[in-house]
Order: sequence, then structure tokens, then C-alpha cells
Amino acid sequence: MDEYLSGKLPRQIFMENGFDIEIIGQSRIEQAACRWKRTYEKNGLIGLTDSRKVSSGRPLKRELTPSEVIERQEARIKLLEGQVELLKKLEVTERRLLNARENLEPSKVYQLIYETIEKNRFKGMTSYFCQLLDVSRSGYYSYLKASSSREARERLDQEAKKMILKAFNHRGYKKGSRSIKMILEKDYGIIYSRKKIQRIMRKYGIVCPHRRPNPYKKIAKATKEHQVVPNKLNREFKQGVPGKVLLTDITYLPYNGNCMSYLSTVKDAAPNEILAYHVSDRVTLDIATKTIQKLMNNKKVTLHPEAFIHSDQGSHYTSPRYQKLLNKYGLG
Repeated sequence: MDEYLSGKLPRQIFMENGFDIEIIGQSRIEQAACRWKRTYEKNGLIGLTDSRKVSSGRPLKRELTPSEVIERQEARIKLLEGQVELLKKLEVTERRLLNARENLEPSKVYQLIYETIEKNRFKGMTSYFCQLLDVSRSGYYSYLKASSSREARERLDQEAKKMILKAFNHRGYKKGSRSIKMILEKDYGIIYSRKKIQRIMRKYGIVCPHRRPNPYKKIAKATKEHQVVPNKLNREFKQGVPGKVLLTDITYLPYNGNCMSYLSTVKDAAPNEILAYHVSDRVTLDIATKTIQKLMNNKKVTLHPEAFIHSDQGSHYTSPRYQKLLNKYGLG
């Protein structure tokens, strides 16, 4: 019964204990196993004792010798110890399964059950484990049947992962799913949907680090020094007048793996000509103000009397110091 409860089939138990299956017959083995299981469930160990010598036939007149008593007690103790060990093993397995099952999707739970059964040889306890972890038994067997298609899908995901990692580390800095999609199409001729790229990144833990917040922006927001400037241009970039509409912005320039430089420029919107620029390794307010100063100190640049600077509403350009500088040169 201990071996049967641990998952072995009656035929296997009989064979391992030296019985000839062809002589006994499969039906008799199954009947005996069914009878013993029913008796064990009803009366426990006592029900499994051989009662033929006390309840039928000629009664045993002689008393058992001390060695026979000891032998029987040792056999009973061994059986009880085996049952206790089996229950302990099952209890530990149950706790481990319940702890590991938390926040797992069904496919992961099926994999957990399969590994537990194979490792501990609980072959007759599939239904019990499925009920314990609240998953369907049919779903578990469907999961096992789909192992070949699952392996094929895993191989495809591994190939996609290699290409995504190439794009992820392209030019020495890490990127998000949008940039990865564009690099794969442009440089490698591979078209993946953005959802697929995000799924592969989640599956294999490929994470794009978020840019650290600019402390200058935090201070500006807290003190409310910066104010939104009215939009004079209203997206009319091409007015056909050189030196009037001046566009400015800051560009990030990654280099040498994990290094970063910053380029601030002023461009004339009419001929698309760069009038002034400044490069820095820090993205402070000075990068914007020095660009304006270089523009005004450039003797070769002739500005229109109504010239003005147009930019986004970034913290550099809404800064009171920057706005004061523009007003000084009549570019506000």
C-alpha cells in the first residue's frame, strides 16, 4: 500500500517483489489491489493483517516464540515508519507547491506540477496536485501534449531575442521598443511588431533604463519661477524672410559606449542654416545662454529687425535668466 500510494502501479509492485505476472494474471492483480485499497481505507493497517489463522480454519494452538513476536513487531514498525516518511514527504511537497504557486499563470503551474511528479515519483497523484493548486486536470494533460510546439515557439523567441539585443545595444546605449523596431527595420531588414518586441523584452528581462530626472526642472517646478511663453510663430516656420524666424533646441549625442554630450543650436528657418551652436558635456542652463551669446557675437550673421527665437517650453527656455537675455538682445 505504501508503494501504491507513492505512485507505483500494482503490476509494477508485483513484478518487483518476484511474482510472475503471466501466471497470476492482470485481472487478479487489479482485483487484489482494489480489495487491499478498500480494506486499508476502511480499517487502516489492522485491515491488512492476515486474519486467516485466527478467523478461519484450524486455530493456532501454540504461542508465538519471542523471535516470531520480535520479527512481527519489527515488520509493523517498519511499515509505520514508511508511512510516516511518505506523509512527511507529501506534506513538504504540498507546502512547496502552494508557496511557489502564488502569482503564477496556469502554464507555469502545470510546469511546476510536472517537475514535482517527475522528481518525487508521485505518478498517481496528478489529480490531487491539480486540485491542490486549483488548475484543471485536462489543462495539465493538454500542456504536456503541447510540449513540442512550445519548444518550437521557444526557439523562435530565442532567435528574436538575439536580434532584439543587437538593436537594444546598437551604438553603445540601451533603447526602448520604438527605437528597437526602427533599428531592426532600417539596419537589419527585420520587421517585428512593437507588441512582439515588448513581449520578448518582458520574457527575458530586457529593460531600457529611464532617463534620470533633471534636478533643475524639479527646482523650477517647485519654485514656480518658470512661466510658459506665448507662441508667436503658430507653426508658420517658412515665412520667406531670412534672419527673422530663429529656431533653437538641444540634441543628445551619445558616444564611446555610455558617454553623452549635448549640442545646442540656433537655426534660421528660412534657409535652414545653422547660425550658432554650442557643445557641452552638461545639460545646464549655460548651454542655452552661451548659444545665444555666440549668435549675437557672430559678425557674419545679419538678423531681421523683428527677429525672434522660437523653442519648445523646456526648462532652459522658460527660465527667467534666459528670457531676460532674449529681451536684452530684442529676441524675445
